[in-house]
Amino acid sequence: MKKTSNNRIIIVDDEVSMRELLVILLKREGYYVEEAGDGEEALLKLEKNYFDLVISDIQMPRMDGIKLIQKIREQEIDVVVMMITAFSTTEQAVEAMKLGAYDYITKPFKNDEIRLVVRNALESKQLRQENRTLRRALGQRFSFDMLVGKSSAMQRLISLIERVAQSQASVLVTGESGTGKELVARAIHFNSERKEAPFVAINCGAIPENLIESELFGHEKGAFTGADQRKEGLFETANTGTLFLDEIGELPAMMQVKLLRVLQEREFRRVGGTRNLPLDIRLIAASNKNFDDEVREGRFREDLFYRLNVIGVELPPLRKRQEDIPLLLNHFYRKLTGELSLPISAEALQRLTEYDWPGNIRELENLVERCLVLGWKKELTVDCLPVQYVTPQLKVRDFSHEIPDGGLDLECYLGTIEKNLLLNSLERCQGVRKRAAKLLGISFRSMRYRLAKYGIGEEDES
Repeated sequence: MKKTSNNRIIIVDDEVSMRELLVILLKREGYYVEEAGDGEEALLKLEKNYFDLVISDIQMPRMDGIKLIQKIREQEIDVVVMMITAFSTTEQAVEAMKLGAYDYITKPFKNDEIRLVVRNALESKQLRQENRTLRRALGQRFSFDMLVGKSSAMQRLISLIERVAQSQASVLVTGESGTGKELVARAIHFNSERKEAPFVAINCGAIPENLIESELFGHEKGAFTGADQRKEGLFETANTGTLFLDEIGELPAMMQVKLLRVLQEREFRRVGGTRNLPLDIRLIAASNKNFDDEVREGRFREDLFYRLNVIGVELPPLRKRQEDIPLLLNHFYRKLTGELSLPISAEALQRLTEYDWPGNIRELENLVERCLVLGWKKELTVDCLPVQYVTPQLKVRDFSHEIPDGGLDLECYLGTIEKNLLLNSLERCQGVRKRAAKLLGISFRSMRYRLAKYGIGEEDES
C-alpha cells in the first residue's frame, strides 16, 4: 500500500475517461487528487484551494490549457503546471513551456512515464520552495537589524549602508580585522535589487598567486597542465549578483591590472579563452590595510583604488563603540544558546567594557563561546573571564613617550607594562611557563623570578 502524500494534484481534461484514468493512477501513488472538466472550473478550484500540481490537457472548451496557464501566472498562483497533449499539438505544448509550464507529455503515454514526470515536477516545486525559504532566511540573517549597535558610529554606518545597498556602485569596506566587513558586504547584497542572485565571497590572500587568475576568471580545457575540462570562475558564478573580494590588498600586481580592466570594460576572458564574456556584477571589496600607505608605497594601483572606492565604508573598531558591548554580548549569547538575556555580573561587564578588544567583534564572540564551552551556566562573573580581560591592560595604541605634566612613577609604569606582558604571554601559551618565557625571549629562570615578583600563580611547568 502506498504511503499517503501531502501533495495535492488537480487533473484538468474534458475527456471523462482520461480524468478517471489519471485520478485512479495518482491516488494509487498516495496523492490527493481532484478533477475539473475545463480551465474555468480548474481556475475556480485553484482560487479557493491550494494545489501543488496542475495536470492539464491543452485542447478544451471554454478555457483551454494555454489560457489556463496564462491566468495562473497573471494571478500569481503558486502551482506547478504540466501539460498533456496529442502529438499534433506539440507546438502548443512548447508555447505552454515558454509561459512557465514545467513539462509536457504526449498521448498515448505509459503509466510509468506519468509517475516519473509527476514525481519530478513535485520535487522541483519543493526545491523552489526551499530556495525561497533559504533566501528569506538569508535576508533576515543579513538584514540591517543584524548590525548590532546603538552607538553614534554604528547608527551612521547603518544609515550609510542602507543607502549604499540601493545603488549599483562598487564599494570598498575598510576596517581592522574582526570588525565585520563580510557581514556588511552580505547586508548590502541581501538588501539590494540583486538579492535573488548569487553572493560569492573570496579571500584574495588565501589563494596561491599562480591559481588566483583561474579562480576568478575560470579556464578553458587545455589552458594549462591539469586543465582537463572547462572551469567556471567566480566572476562567472557571481554574474547578475555580488562578488565580494575580501583582503583585496593582497591581490598580486598582475591581477590588479586585470581586475582594473574587467571593471572598466565589464567583460572578462577565461584563461586560455579567445572571446570576451559580458559581466554584470556588483563588486564589493574589503581590506584591513591603509590604502593611502599602500598606494603611496606602490603596493596597490591608484587607478584601481579609485575604481573600487566609489563608495567607501569604514567600520569602527570595537574600542571606539564600547557602549555597544552589552548589546553584542546579548546578541552572541542569544545566537549560541537561544536564550533571550545574558546573565552577567556588573563587575564582569565593567571589565569587558574597559577592555581594548584588539580582535574586535570576532574576539568578543569567541569569548562568549569560550565561556559557554567551559561551563558558564548561570552568570558570567569575573572569575569566568580569561586573565587578560580582568587585569588592567596596557593599551599599546594609546602609548605615548611623552611624560605627563604631573610626572609619573617610572618604576610603577614599567612594572605595569612588564606584568601585562607576562600575563598576556601566559594566556597565549595556555599557562605553560616555558613556552611563555620563550615567547618573551627570556630564560625560564627569569620567567619564574618575574612571576614571583608580581605574585602571579604558577601553572604548568611542562
